[in-house]
Amino acid sequence: MAYQYLIIDANETSNLELQEHLEEYGEFKCSSLAKNSIEGLNDILKYSPDIVFINLNENASAYFQMTMELHQYGNCIPIFIGISNSKNHAYEAIKNNFFDYWLLPYNEFDIRKSLLRLKKMMPQEEAQNTLCLKSYRDFQYLDTDDILYLKADNNATEFIMKDGTINNAFKTLKTFESQMPKNFIRIHQSYIVNINHISRISYGKALCTLKYRKVQLPFSKSYKLNIDSLKQALTKNAISSLN
Repeated sequence: MAYQYLIIDANETSNLELQEHLEEYGEFKCSSLAKNSIEGLNDILKYSPDIVFINLNENASAYFQMTMELHQYGNCIPIFIGISNSKNHAYEAIKNNFFDYWLLPYNEFDIRKSLLRLKKMMPQEEAQNTLCLKSYRDFQYLDTDDILYLKADNNATEFIMKDGTINNAFKTLKTFESQMPKNFIRIHQSYIVNINHISRISYGKALCTLKYRKVQLPFSKSYKLNIDSLKQALTKNAISSLN
């Protein structure tokens, strides 16, 4: 099971260091990066991450206010882990139901123990492999494993399948972005792709190549973070010939 995380940290050095630590765990994938509580709140509501890491060294009170404000917008509250140079905010973090509190510099052993506890307590979702497309009284069922990618078509969405068939749904691509299984990611304003069918990523040409019929899909700069996370995940599980 993959766990999506968000980092809220204005310090780029500690931000990158944390990402490097989390890269060792293939199940944890970055959904977004934010620099303050306003960006953080927006990204939590937009991406619904499972875990949020917050650097509390600056404006800690604003972050604690943000975690309380989240309860106004829904029941799906992420797990929070606080990060700081000192223990000054530890008590407040406990009061706000933070799962853990990490001291800088990062300690690999403490991170490992915390993430293992986290995985143990988080529910293991059963994979949903069937998508139901509804149109009036017509119900069409698609095996998500057979979907190569989704393509925006004005206010409708095309589902391109492995066998070359195309199924249409009269909803926008944005609608399906949050509904699809986690192996589907947005790479372009017009495309959501099944990462299990990607065979090549070309940063130079800004293209993803799929295994079937060598289909090539463009990716845009606005979704480069998704591409970077995808590349890390695919590389981690591959036999690499890089020096």
